[in-house]
Order: sequence, then C-alpha cells, then structure tokens
Amino acid sequence: MHRVRVKVVEDALDANETIARANRDDFDRAGVTVVNFMGAPGAGKTSLLERVLDGLRAGVLEGDVQGSLDADRLASLHVPVVQLQTSQGFGGECHLDANMVRSALPSLPLEEIELLVIENVGNLVCPAEFRVGEDARVMVSSVAEGADKPLKYPLMFRACELVLLNKIDLLPYVDFDVAKFTERLHTVHPGVECLQVSAKTGEGMEAWHQWLARLPGRRMIEA
Repeated sequence: MHRVRVKVVEDALDANETIARANRDDFDRAGVTVVNFMGAPGAGKTSLLERVLDGLRAGVLEGDVQGSLDADRLASLHVPVVQLQTSQGFGGECHLDANMVRSALPSLPLEEIELLVIENVGNLVCPAEFRVGEDARVMVSSVAEGADKPLKYPLMFRACELVLLNKIDLLPYVDFDVAKFTERLHTVHPGVECLQVSAKTGEGMEAWHQWLARLPGRRMIEA
C-alpha cells in the first residue's frame, strides 16, 4: 500500500513538472519573469504586494481557496489581476499547481507585463512541492508565526530565493528572536537572502521593490 501511494505521488509530481515546463516556455516567449509568492495565511503576502507593485510593469495571478478579497485589493492598484479559486473545479486544493496556472494563462495579459507575481494559496507545505513555471520563489514569514518555522517547514524555506521576514513592527510586542530565526533559516538554506520588512510601516519596502524590479533583467533559476 505504501509503495502504491509513493508511486501515485511521484506520477503527480512528474505530470506537474511537464506542465510547469510548458508554462515556462509560454512565459519565456512572452518575455515575462514569474515569481511564485508563498507563505502562511496571514503572513502578509497581499499587503507586501500592495506596497511595491506601483511603478512596475507587473500583473498578479491571485490564488485562493475561495473568495476574491485579495484580488480586489490588488486590482485597486490598476495592475492586471486574475483570480484563481481552487475551490472551483480543483477540489479546494491548498496550493496552486502547474495545471491550475495553465488554465489561467488565456486570461493573463502577458504581452502587457514583464513581471508576473503568482500569489500562492496560504500554506507552509504543499506549494513548495509544485513548481508552476516560475523563475523565482519568494517566501514570506511573519514574526507572529514564531522563530521555529524554518526548522518545522524546511522544504518551504529551502525552495526559495528570497525570504521576507514581515511584520517587524510587532517585534516589541511578540516573543520572537530574529537572531534565532536567521540562524535556523541558514541552517536549512545556507546563504539565502533575507529582508526584514514591515508592510504596515513601510520599513524595508525599498529593498523589496528593488529586488522585484531587478528580476526581469536576470532569469534567476531554471524550471
């Protein structure tokens, strides 16, 4: 029974990888750089995007299990936003996979943008396992989640090119040790870049904006 389950998972990941490569080919032809934006529910992913998308030739693919609250917030920035609800036809999946992203491609104005941010469903496990055709992955972790998260969810932190430590404005009020978080992060992903930011106060937003703005000029990873 265990072997059958492993085989099913391997087949699903192989099929996803094939579709992810097809997505990547389409993105490359359009000259669009793609970021897979991941993090737990409430980590502040949407708020961080609200702070930095202005002035970028960017679009957003917004993934949620249900509802359009985040997509509506981003649409107010006058950037192209496409909502993808995993509860509609995908069984309420807790992550986006390559096939879901592919289903949304006809609705994305790829010819109008140079950067596409795919805001994944809030989850610290599944999104790390499913590539969607992205060039880079960004992981958001907030100080409210605790400094132990890199050790508890190492795959998520190993899978990214950038970690955003968000909500640092709360540091005086929560039991969070930045030094321990950083040490644990570099234990599971040595050398990964980490920016300390606050979507509320704007601290660190310039560095986060510059990181995104540089992406179209450098393809970061191979799918």
